[in-house]
Amino acid sequence: MTFQALNGAGGRGPSAAGTLMLEDCTRKMFSEDKSEPYKKDKLRGMIPRGSHSCFGDFPPDHIPYGLKRIRSAPMLSKSMTSFPTSPLASNKSLSMSGTFALGSTPPSTPAIPKRQSTARRPSTVTEFRRFYDRGDMPMQIFHGSVGGKLVWKVDIEKLDYHHYLPILFDGLREKEDPYRFMAVQGTHDMLEKGGPKILPVVAQLIMPIKTALNTRDMETVMTVLKVMQALVLAPGADMVGEALVPYYRQILPVLNIFKNRNNNLGDSIDYSQRKRRNVGELIHETLELFETHGGPDAFINIKYMIPTYESCVHA
Repeated sequence: MTFQALNGAGGRGPSAAGTLMLEDCTRKMFSEDKSEPYKKDKLRGMIPRGSHSCFGDFPPDHIPYGLKRIRSAPMLSKSMTSFPTSPLASNKSLSMSGTFALGSTPPSTPAIPKRQSTARRPSTVTEFRRFYDRGDMPMQIFHGSVGGKLVWKVDIEKLDYHHYLPILFDGLREKEDPYRFMAVQGTHDMLEKGGPKILPVVAQLIMPIKTALNTRDMETVMTVLKVMQALVLAPGADMVGEALVPYYRQILPVLNIFKNRNNNLGDSIDYSQRKRRNVGELIHETLELFETHGGPDAFINIKYMIPTYESCVHA
């Protein structure tokens, strides 16, 4: 972990992408499992696996034996990972598997797993990963003597925001580096220097934001919330908050689910405030920014989707 990669512009502290890398290192140090942080998620099918090599996948008849064994490892079904089944239904199905009791009838259909609203959903391959793997993204990681940092091959002001900004927003779902680091840092860089180019692209950013929020992954949700705050507060990008009002029906349902997820520690100290890793507080901050920068129709639309929200603007 290096100084340039973790510090923001001017050394104001860890950047958004650097904070994620620090959390990964801290989690790995205090974890009993010292393997790759997201190796288990790959085996469970929650995050996509990488290609066999930098040139793509091997043909089916030429896959190396060791790689074939890893790829053919048994994976948990989606019902066991994202949508846990009811214990009563599982016990009932086990009891029905043998001979049926007198007077009982076999079940006509298998037990349907309960789809919990807060359960984590599997993430698919992002457009950012596809574009970066084939060398179509104008960015790279510079590995210098003092550390690595994100370097743009072209001036950000000269980039086509209609093309690159939605791809970077889609990359916010990534859980692995360097994809996650480059997507998060690249998104903040483009929002910081976009200015008036951001407003015409708002409509193209809604689907990547909605897809990322629908993963229900806490780390991804917190990353998207911070990016949405940076989107509303982007320097020189006026009217972005008002442009988001018609799309509240796509963005706010997931925020309504996790709005009350706060840490009730009593008299203890919540150290996540410094790192801004409290989902409930981040959602509250985002909704307040939506109201203050969304114009006169923002509050009534937020109230329609989140009935428990109270206005932060004094009458």
